[in-house]
Amino acid sequence: MVKGKERENGEGSEGIDEYCYRMSKNGVQDTDSPPQKMRISKTNENWLGLPSTNSRVSGPSNVEPQDADYTYIPSLNLELQSLILARMPRSEYWKLCFVNRRYLSILKSGELFKIRREIGIKEPSLFLGALGENSWWEFDHEFKTKRKLPIFQTDISFLNGDRESFSAGTHLLVSGKELDGLVVWRYELAMNRWYKGPSMISPRCLFASATCGTFAFIAGGIGKEPNSEVYDTAEKYNPESKSWDPLPRMNKRRQLCAGCYMDDRFYVIGGRNKDGELMCGEFFDEVQNKWVLIPDMWKDDPVLSSHSPPLVAIVNNALYSLEASSNQLKVYEKSSNTWKPLGLVPVRADISRGWSVGFKSLGDELLVRGLAASVSGAWNRVAYSCCPDPDAGELKWNLLHDRKISQVTQFIINSCVMVA
Repeated sequence: MVKGKERENGEGSEGIDEYCYRMSKNGVQDTDSPPQKMRISKTNENWLGLPSTNSRVSGPSNVEPQDADYTYIPSLNLELQSLILARMPRSEYWKLCFVNRRYLSILKSGELFKIRREIGIKEPSLFLGALGENSWWEFDHEFKTKRKLPIFQTDISFLNGDRESFSAGTHLLVSGKELDGLVVWRYELAMNRWYKGPSMISPRCLFASATCGTFAFIAGGIGKEPNSEVYDTAEKYNPESKSWDPLPRMNKRRQLCAGCYMDDRFYVIGGRNKDGELMCGEFFDEVQNKWVLIPDMWKDDPVLSSHSPPLVAIVNNALYSLEASSNQLKVYEKSSNTWKPLGLVPVRADISRGWSVGFKSLGDELLVRGLAASVSGAWNRVAYSCCPDPDAGELKWNLLHDRKISQVTQFIINSCVMVA
């Protein structure tokens, strides 16, 4: 096990306390107004109409916010409070910061996320990273609320270069190249803060990645050195220990490959090495601690020169792909090792050979983002979602009109889904 050196991104970062003061009433961060701190107004009665003899009173502008005194209100058992709070929509957690310091402490400790995992509550959210910017946006799965994450202090090489992103538990990891080499930046949801590290055992780019929810897996790729050999190595990230563990080597060396997690297995699909394009796939069997090869898993996909890694996503444990050459959505039929066409997607992946196209699973929906022609003939970057049905005659795609996502979709180069 390798536990990488990490550095807290202090300067320019804001913790959960500052983040709470900068949220507006509807859950959208107000980036135009200066931070506002809450104060409790002087009153002889609390919000239930019960008298209080020790109410907190607002003071001068330099007085820090105080906890309200609910002395005469019967309190719930602390364990029961946590169980109730864990069942709140995760997009509403920022409001807990305004209740009292105990709730703030619970949120920062990560306890609520552990409870949610234990009782099976899962809420997906989408993280988007734009070219040239050192801050990300988070959207809830219905795109009703958004917030801007704190900035992280990196260099121009990382901001304007190729990056890979994936999640593990409540960690968002972004891998890319700084001037000094390949690095990983880590955003912790509970702390609302970025940290640098831990580095992978074998730093790499153009690799496959996937998450099972709790852990993240990476495999393949290529090193930073010129003419570096394509990797057949794989690693597993543990957010609890903030460390990487080595996995057995794959059957094939691969770069520009895709990853997914299905049937409790980490799959790696397609890619290329010095021998050319790979039509096979393989999965890691954790019970037997070995990789199993799947011949011709990607044989039905026409090969394009300079194409992107395979565009794949998992919804309800079914594997879907977006064929970049034809804009066709397909579903993988496991029993026959074949792909079944489901129809065209409403964006043009063929224009860019699959690059700059977002294709993700968001709960029980597929999310696709890319270029589409408008009535006037101009190309616009749009986003659509649908609930895929392998047996449906026609899929219904819903255009995401929401202004919140349209404001940041023009220059997005990274997208990642976190389920927590």
